[in-house]
Amino acid sequence: MVVIEADGGSRGNPGPAAYGAVLKDAATGEVIAEDGTTIGVATNNVAEYSGLIAGLRLAEEFAPGAAVEVRMDSQLVVEQMSGRWKIKHPDMRPLATEAKRLAPAGTTYTWVPREQNKHADRLANEALDGTRSGVTAVGAALVDEPETGEAQEEDAAPAPNRGFFAPQGSPTTLVLVRHGVTPHTAAKRFSGGLASSNPGLSDEGRAQVRATADWLAPIAEGVDAVIASPVRRTLESAEIIAARLGREVETEPGFAEMEFGSWDGLTLAEVTERDQAGLEGWFGKLDTAPHGGESFRDVEERVLAGLDRVLDTHAGRTVVVVSHVTPIKTLVARAIGAPLEAVFRMQLSPASVTVVSFWPEVDGRAQSSMRLYNARPPGEDGFSPAASAW
Repeated sequence: MVVIEADGGSRGNPGPAAYGAVLKDAATGEVIAEDGTTIGVATNNVAEYSGLIAGLRLAEEFAPGAAVEVRMDSQLVVEQMSGRWKIKHPDMRPLATEAKRLAPAGTTYTWVPREQNKHADRLANEALDGTRSGVTAVGAALVDEPETGEAQEEDAAPAPNRGFFAPQGSPTTLVLVRHGVTPHTAAKRFSGGLASSNPGLSDEGRAQVRATADWLAPIAEGVDAVIASPVRRTLESAEIIAARLGREVETEPGFAEMEFGSWDGLTLAEVTERDQAGLEGWFGKLDTAPHGGESFRDVEERVLAGLDRVLDTHAGRTVVVVSHVTPIKTLVARAIGAPLEAVFRMQLSPASVTVVSFWPEVDGRAQSSMRLYNARPPGEDGFSPAASAW
């Protein structure tokens, strides 16, 4: 993940204008690249949008495939790019369109106080003062290039990538949607896959999924397929989403929920009363299964087999996958290279959207990233992300 800090200013508004943009490693704060450039006579707002665009271009050049957070002290730009404010001024519309085109899927926008945006502001002022112009690579590109004419041995060690990967080829992007609530969800009952009591969506669950479907509608043209686990509540959710996106529903049994066996349909209190020893032996364990059910390792095996089938069938495309808590968490763990134990540290809301991308392997190395997690449409309960295209 990288952070873009961007700013812009005009001495006169309108007047001589410039922007500043900084690209940083989100984990270490290390500066990867920066840009400070004049843009002639313009307003403050045009300069600020120009800084955003410059920062997104830095990310495209120096951190392809990385997740992006943009931090700016311009509330106007942050709110407009987040989709909460309308873009009314004609000078802003083409700039916002270009920024949206450049922004990777799942890009988020954060307002910060001016005091926290001094680096980008300094670059803009240096450009206005004539002491700098253009891009400077402060850190390193994701893959270091050899010096011109430098001979390289075939077995030379690869250049370090400073924690990033340099993806090659087109990604297969999965827009993972958890089903809406059911009567079991509301009552906090164990609710498994095909061998379970298999409840359908409640009225609240259908409303949740409709809101999510409306939120996904702008990406309809880019969606290759809508795939669901063959469980009733996911099929019902997928049908609502597929109708909104103009697609048919395909099924993938690998993405069904964990089977809870004898616990299915029971509350935690009821399981504690009937099988306390079994419950205590299951909590926090990957290889232990309820009687007649599946372990997390069992689920992982079939979920990843399902993932392989989807990647083969829809390579390089965007697919909406309607599934359940455990399969979605398992896919996220795989996407970020986390151990399966990570599923115990994730929470997932009903009808939420999580986005992961998988690139073709390079030299046997998996290339993948998480681009959005547990997001709900603005105004709905739960976390509301920046509104952006995936």
